[in-house]
Amino acid sequence: MNLRLIAAGTRMPSWVEDGYDDYAKRLGQDYKLELIEIPLGQRSGGDTVRATAKEGERMLAAMTHNPYVVALQVGGKALSTEQLAQFLQARVRDARPVAFCIGGPEGLAPEVDARADFRWSLSPLTLPHALVRVIVAEALYRAVMVIKGHPYHRA
Repeated sequence: MNLRLIAAGTRMPSWVEDGYDDYAKRLGQDYKLELIEIPLGQRSGGDTVRATAKEGERMLAAMTHNPYVVALQVGGKALSTEQLAQFLQARVRDARPVAFCIGGPEGLAPEVDARADFRWSLSPLTLPHALVRVIVAEALYRAVMVIKGHPYHRA
């Protein structure tokens, strides 16, 4: 299954890259996780609306093969690890790749949110978009371990 993490922002701190890479590599080939970094929109003069819109255009352009789009949103639906595993298994049955979208400092562009098939909340907290990359990669890895019956997950 092809999983894409489409995330606003480039030049992440090394701890973000290391954490993400570690879990992405652990997933292996059955559930392949690919990171697509979208440059942040120019925020000159405080024009965050235009910057977020530009990020949204870039995210939508990065979506290939008609993916099932998951918007990472504070107001989305919270999933347990077991529910995330069931979600992934349902996407395998659909035979559609999945694109997980992480917005920039102001969140996701409305156009990306409107394109979403599902809105997923990691927490009611507002999390830094860099940290969300690591959390999503680990959550996906843990869910795949549940699917495979591996003892990594301890409920």
